[in-house]
Amino acid sequence: MDSNNTAASLRLAALALVAVAIWFLGATFNGLPVPRGLDAPATEFSAARADATLGRLLGPEVPHPVSSAANQAVRDRVRAEFARLGIKTSVYRALGCNGRPQYGFFACGTVEDVLAEVAPGAGKAIVLMAHYDSVPAGPGGSDDQSGVATVLETVRALQARGMKTTHPILALITDGEEAGLLGASAFVDNPAFRARVGVVVNVEARGNQGPSLLFQTSPGDGRLIDLYAKSVPEMATSSLFAVIYKLLPNDTDLTVFLNKGFTGYNFAFSGNVAHYHTPLDTRANLSRQTLQQHGDNMLGVASALMQTDFAGLAGGDDIYLTVFGRLLPRLPASWALPLSVVALLLLAAAAYLSRGEVLGIGRRLAAFAIPPAALLGSALFGWLLHEIAVLVSGQPDPSYAFPIWLRIALALGVLAVMLAVSRLASARMTALSVWIWLAVLAIGTAIFLPGLSPYFLFPALIASPLLLAQARLRGAWSGGAGAIALFLAALPALAIWLSLASASEVVQGLALHPLITLSLAFGAMTLLPLLVARPLGRRAWRGALSAVAGAAIVAAVIAGLQPAYSAIAPQRLDINFVDDHVDGKALWTVDTGAPLPKALRAAAAFGDTPQFASPVALQPSYMAPAGAMRYAAPGARATSVSDGAGRSVTLVLQGSPGANRMVVVVPKDAGLTRVALDGEVFVTAADTLNPRGTIIACSTDDCRSKTLTLSFAARQPVEILLAEQHYGLPPDGRKLAATRPDTAIPSQTGDSTIVYGKVKLP
Repeated sequence: MDSNNTAASLRLAALALVAVAIWFLGATFNGLPVPRGLDAPATEFSAARADATLGRLLGPEVPHPVSSAANQAVRDRVRAEFARLGIKTSVYRALGCNGRPQYGFFACGTVEDVLAEVAPGAGKAIVLMAHYDSVPAGPGGSDDQSGVATVLETVRALQARGMKTTHPILALITDGEEAGLLGASAFVDNPAFRARVGVVVNVEARGNQGPSLLFQTSPGDGRLIDLYAKSVPEMATSSLFAVIYKLLPNDTDLTVFLNKGFTGYNFAFSGNVAHYHTPLDTRANLSRQTLQQHGDNMLGVASALMQTDFAGLAGGDDIYLTVFGRLLPRLPASWALPLSVVALLLLAAAAYLSRGEVLGIGRRLAAFAIPPAALLGSALFGWLLHEIAVLVSGQPDPSYAFPIWLRIALALGVLAVMLAVSRLASARMTALSVWIWLAVLAIGTAIFLPGLSPYFLFPALIASPLLLAQARLRGAWSGGAGAIALFLAALPALAIWLSLASASEVVQGLALHPLITLSLAFGAMTLLPLLVARPLGRRAWRGALSAVAGAAIVAAVIAGLQPAYSAIAPQRLDINFVDDHVDGKALWTVDTGAPLPKALRAAAAFGDTPQFASPVALQPSYMAPAGAMRYAAPGARATSVSDGAGRSVTLVLQGSPGANRMVVVVPKDAGLTRVALDGEVFVTAADTLNPRGTIIACSTDDCRSKTLTLSFAARQPVEILLAEQHYGLPPDGRKLAATRPDTAIPSQTGDSTIVYGKVKLP
């Protein structure tokens, strides 16, 4: 290898190492603090003290869904913990209902919220909120007993600080969050409670590790973010999080308050989602670092709010992101567009001052195509590498348990694409193309998606003056001055985009590989001008490209050879017994997003293709015949009264004594206009996105005999579906459940029994 190729190879290796180092920094310095022990000052939040409280709250660590005896025991332990702090509590029992008309879904249930009067004060209250119920499948160590423990330790620390507050402080520990935000809805529906609310600070979980993210605030968040940045020791937030969260079907208790126009903060951690809503959501699996940051967030924000005029929190939106947990650059969202235009003008000036290359239209187009080619190529090669791993593994998410080899494959894939596009233009044209594209994307996102704009704007604001300053210097673009300017320009982009790639993997794993490869590509392409400035010879370039691409493919094959699941990252798999009184048959069904394990397939005659087992099923299931039917169909007593051109039907449910949830499904073409249940009224949407129609789910024990009133626009006959769900399987289902391998686990509602039939309305 000649000296030029040697120097170019060393530069390539050095740039790759810089990118890996910055990715490692982003993954390591993500805002997580050192957890404080039992000997921490009384005025500080201690993860060790919160963990001890968590142990007392969880007790035997069993699932405690709303309305269960286990949930009532947890409620009593919550009240006992407040009593230890000398704080009186009360229980607010009420019907909570929450509707999403556009999705044709309405949830109800009788809940028991715990209200603790933490501190007196004048005016509106600071509400510290978490929920104490769990899903039927897991004990809720992180989701959300860690939140309850965080509230309790925060209150204890505030007491130690003297509780100097100008506002009353209320702790609201809600019930029924997992069944549809029922406890928060019941609280907000009470006019007296609603009138007390000033600012809400909610703590949640969607995993058991990783940073405690400020992922949502109320609109007009500029001053809220300022208060947060000044109040917490480590930060983890981004205006992008709110953009992403709006696209997801998930909600938390804070959603109910935000929908009523209240001011609020929403904190949650989401690392290791494999344990979320499963039996592995235990105290032992919760990260103490995560718990510490959760508490630092709540204590810091609550302490600042205690002396804050709530009226002063109103303002405009900001754009912002955190860097290595320590920096939180932010700007008013209204500044994003003009500053993006300024960055573009500075880059245009740099291009003008450094003109001199004589380029034809083909060379100009080639340079212009570098960023889109790098991005598209990275996404496509990443998809190919993932598909190779899927093909070898036979699983849809082959890196779920062991991600390292696919992570390496994707990184090498992005490097291969960067090598491939590195010969399309000179260093000057490559730099101008990359940074002008980023400035243009900053303008576009500032207009259409402001929350995303800082990922383009902040790097462009730093790079554009640097590139302008060196444009006329000796050694500009490809010499010493150019190398320094280009390297300094690339560092912020690398820090921002590679940290985003790392955070994306923590939240969702490598299943969302396009998000990860695109983030890597946005960061890596800012290094392209440095790579182009010292190019490999054509033959050496071909060899390097072949070697890197080949290594990426080999790593993808190795990724596919790893087990997709393990005991600590298991396959989600629920077993159900279904008594179908419509078609007169009984079924075993298995809900899982992956192929059926061999042991289960051998235990019953499951079909090869998942299908919807019932009209209330949320996903297709593997199905097998289960012999004779076991349960009587749920019933209802219905009476009908004419109402103009339509009619009103009163439906008294008649569920079995063991039913944990009652579900009513009204067909989409039935002309349903209104639903009333114990004073709660829902107006249905004619254009619901739910193809089944309207689903009313009532998730507490008293739902077995609830009375509903259904209003219809017409009088034609209607057949509705009536179902009940029991948590757990019939006795003969235990044998089937025993065949579930150690690398599979129930999740969400877990194993259950579903009985349904049709009821003809008179």
